[in-house]
Amino acid sequence: MLASPARSLLPQRPIVPVVVQQHVEDIASLRHVRTVLVRAPHVGLLQLGRLDERIAAHLDGLSVAGEAGKALALAELASPGAGQVFALGVRALEDRDEALLDRLMALCTELPEARRGLVSALGWVPARTLQGVVRRLLSSPAEHVRELGLAACRLHHADPGALLAQALADKAPALRAAAARAAGELGRIDLLPTLTQAIGDESPDVVFWSAWAAALLGERRNAPKVLEVAAQQATPLAMRALGLLMAASTPEQAGDFARHLSSGARQPGADLSAQRRLLRALALLGHLRFVPWLIERMAEPSTARLAGEAFSWITGADLARLDLETLDAPPLPEQPDADAGVDEVAMDEDDSLPWPDPARVQRWWQAQQAALLTAAGGGRLFMGRPWDAASAQQVLAEGTQRQRAHAALLLSLGQPGRKLFQVAAPTARQRRVLAGAPV
Repeated sequence: MLASPARSLLPQRPIVPVVVQQHVEDIASLRHVRTVLVRAPHVGLLQLGRLDERIAAHLDGLSVAGEAGKALALAELASPGAGQVFALGVRALEDRDEALLDRLMALCTELPEARRGLVSALGWVPARTLQGVVRRLLSSPAEHVRELGLAACRLHHADPGALLAQALADKAPALRAAAARAAGELGRIDLLPTLTQAIGDESPDVVFWSAWAAALLGERRNAPKVLEVAAQQATPLAMRALGLLMAASTPEQAGDFARHLSSGARQPGADLSAQRRLLRALALLGHLRFVPWLIERMAEPSTARLAGEAFSWITGADLARLDLETLDAPPLPEQPDADAGVDEVAMDEDDSLPWPDPARVQRWWQAQQAALLTAAGGGRLFMGRPWDAASAQQVLAEGTQRQRAHAALLLSLGQPGRKLFQVAAPTARQRRVLAGAPV
């Protein structure tokens, strides 16, 4: 940690406000970039790690600036966003500044982006920095503060014990939902009966996260029904629901749901989102028999890149590395304006995916089809390999963020009770977990 030795130099090195201000602004900006990259289809652990190093360097610069730096960061709360709260949250946690932490937690009740930033800070700092802090959060009389405590436990794989069961029975729906998610990610199989019962809750958020967690822990009767409905809705949780549903279902059940989506996509008046949802489902299904249809979809600009990604997820073909992409792509669709005052800009799910060349892909498929059919043996493939723990572990180490998130699901589903690997955690922590070293 650079902060402690550097602070001893403060009397000899006066603070340069413009430099410290740049640290504050860059932390906020890079934190936003990270929010996009942790879900990106083209970014792996190496690229994410380089970004994390930049964020850590700016945080160190802010730490070296001491109280002067904190004052400059506090001035940014005049128009708070997730990045500004993240920077101050890290400082509050590392400095054990309870007054600042209380101020940031109070913002969370008014601004969702403040909560996102503070949760990011709780997940960013090392577990040792949170010693005593999480206990204080979990024992707070305020529901939103206990919710932050549960988020910290979830992000650091720290089991809160009996407090998690208490939170599942709390009167506050947001806390019950947070507890359900934590129970799933922490592998609390002992809470499966409670989660199954909570699927009948009156709060939609509690219903979703209880079903999601129950499915991750092995429930296969009621939870999939909720995920099926959620996967077909235009909400931010739809893709999360679809990914778990397809992974947790048997090949027959997953195939039936894909046929249902296909039927809906062919209905008169069906919008483009229905076909795109089908493409994602086929990628997750992993059957080679859909490859010819996916290659056909590559000729349609509106579905080309997503069809190419589905092809890659099934066959393992890297379109860019194998020179299966085209340089004569149609114009890119308009993107949201990242400077329009929106803290979290939604990412186009096709963004940064290669544009496949259907003719080249077809030739590659003809050359590799026999070998892939032999590898599949009639079963499902993920990145060109049969579904098993070894292939999921390899994707977790070498794949892109979107692929890694699915690999993490597969590993937990294959061993109910296994904690869900955090693909959005700081990369140094991820590498330690992958290497089997203590966190």
